[in-house]
Amino acid sequence: MPKINFINSNKQLEVPEDSNILRMSLRYDGELPNRCGGGICGSCVFKTEEGEEFLDKVKVQERRKLGEEWLKEGYRLGCQTFVTNGDISISWDDDFTEVVKKRKPDKIQKEVTTI
Repeated sequence: MPKINFINSNKQLEVPEDSNILRMSLRYDGELPNRCGGGICGSCVFKTEEGEEFLDKVKVQERRKLGEEWLKEGYRLGCQTFVTNGDISISWDDDFTEVVKKRKPDKIQKEVTTI
């Protein structure tokens, strides 16, 4: 079973594969900040310190709230992210969280096909 290492709270949780990071934090007191749980507020933003390859694909809500630049730097939303089959370490920064919370979500352009 994979482990989530919550660096800020100094807690390590062994969780089932394909577990949501925020849900596991809430269930086992990992202390990841949160508010809405739907990818809107940005309160659960974290930085992947180790094990990025063991996270699932980035969701549309994450792209909208974080943008490509922050995603490339390893930031994800705990409410939208699942750990797959390996250990990860994550951290969060209160000042950065405030910046993310204030950011307006990007509108994702849908591709238009013409015949």
